[in-house]
Amino acid sequence: MALLFPPHSVSKLVWVVLVPLLVALWTLDEKRRKRKAFALGYLTGLCFFLANLVWLRTVSDAGWVAISLYLALFPACWSVFAATWGNPWRKGGGEEGLFHAPLHAFACAATWAGLEWLRSWLLTGFGWNPLGVAFHETPVFAQAADLFGATGLSILPIFVQAVLIQICVRRASQYHSAEMRRRVALGCATLFMAACYGYGFWRIKTAHQGESIKLKALLVQLNIPQTAGEVAWEDTEIHMGYEDETLAALEGPVAPKPDWVLWPETALTGRILRLDDGTAMMPFNNLTSIERVREGGDFTLIMGLNELEGEKKGEEYWMKENGKAWNTMTILPADGGLETFRKHHLVIFGEYIPFVDKLPFLAEIYEQQTGTRFGRGFAMGESLEPMKAEVKGQQVGIIPSVCFEDTVPRLLRKFTRDEPQIIVNITNDGWFKESEGAAQQFANARFRAIELRRPLIRCANTGVSAAITTTGVTLHPRTGKPQELRDANGSHFTRGSMFVDVDIPKHPTRTLYAMIGDWGLIGVALLSFAVMGRRAAAGKTEPEDPASQPESPEDTDL
Repeated sequence: MALLFPPHSVSKLVWVVLVPLLVALWTLDEKRRKRKAFALGYLTGLCFFLANLVWLRTVSDAGWVAISLYLALFPACWSVFAATWGNPWRKGGGEEGLFHAPLHAFACAATWAGLEWLRSWLLTGFGWNPLGVAFHETPVFAQAADLFGATGLSILPIFVQAVLIQICVRRASQYHSAEMRRRVALGCATLFMAACYGYGFWRIKTAHQGESIKLKALLVQLNIPQTAGEVAWEDTEIHMGYEDETLAALEGPVAPKPDWVLWPETALTGRILRLDDGTAMMPFNNLTSIERVREGGDFTLIMGLNELEGEKKGEEYWMKENGKAWNTMTILPADGGLETFRKHHLVIFGEYIPFVDKLPFLAEIYEQQTGTRFGRGFAMGESLEPMKAEVKGQQVGIIPSVCFEDTVPRLLRKFTRDEPQIIVNITNDGWFKESEGAAQQFANARFRAIELRRPLIRCANTGVSAAITTTGVTLHPRTGKPQELRDANGSHFTRGSMFVDVDIPKHPTRTLYAMIGDWGLIGVALLSFAVMGRRAAAGKTEPEDPASQPESPEDTDL
């Protein structure tokens, strides 16, 4: 399972990864079945998350172990379901009709996906790398994410595996009675795969039809090293870096004129002061950098800045005592305006610590683990209105996302409107140094463009800075070349800039996921759970068939 995601991305394994676990769960004997199933599932989940989230060690070893121990509970709960209600070979599993095999397979698949959704939501959620994200480099199967989301894609490979196991493993009592059921099961699996493939093929073929607004943007990243929240460069070096890199790109001999220039999350060190009347005061060091890059042309500048509650004292402006602070995306049009979006989904123990005012020892634990002092935490943003920016004289809506918010689909869908829109993400994965964390975030982020059918551009400090089409790929809309900022060796851990071209649909569609969000997946998972529970309850009232459950390995033919 860990090999499915960056840095390995062996996506073909998605069709077989759960076969060993399913076989083990379905052949458990009745004695302590639930306890054994929970242990198998927990061990599977723990091994997966420890390997998959090893990049968290760059910040905290204890945090890496703790979150892996917690997340392993979800595969463990699924394993109990699969070994009991979802087990097609267990006594009391209900009448074995023609659809016995696909029903149990679908119930197991839907319950897995439902639990993946639950871990993306519970306790603020950590939804990275559901099984469906394994399709991040298989666009034709990834397109179905616009129905039930990337998490809903997990249903397909688990359903196929569960069906094939039942087809290949024949119980002794079924040698002369199950041929038609096997054909029906195989037909269901084939039809499901064909439907997903056909849907994806159709979506890719029709994705770029219709009128669009041509956006040209310049992405700038400096690859600034840092330890936890403390960067290694001085303020002047950071400001000069963004100025020089931007002007070098804009003043080249054949440099195009961009509509937008993007800098990553918390790019400049100066902080905006927001007064009670709504007035925004930009600090002098930020103004100096902004005025210098304006020499390169008229464009909209988009970047990350911190925003503080301010007040005027005499002729000077100060931060309010105990005032709020926000992590923001800031838009600076060429006419001198300023608009900010305040980040909603904060990083726990990074941007805020729950109950730290009442439990100050939590800050001490943070400092011991990261080696850096925890300062003032950020407040959560509230606005769900898209931002606005101009592209060649036309207004375009921006679906804003800061940091890892591009991995939170339930948030971004709330910004969709029936107008030309683009998702913009500014992030800083420098916290995790040169680990696979940035590549995993990028793999997850691709699905936001598919789910909402809005193109996406990302500007990062350490990568991956890229432009993504509405089908989740980074190919240029006309030349077909990848639009990802990488060095000569293919690494995104590099300093540089890149011009990207993006086609923003003038009349974008509203996908099923944009309209109903996760409720479709939740409904399917709950319905499957309820149906299997009812079948299990009904099966308990029927006389037991001694031949309905293999008692020993000799009773099963593989």
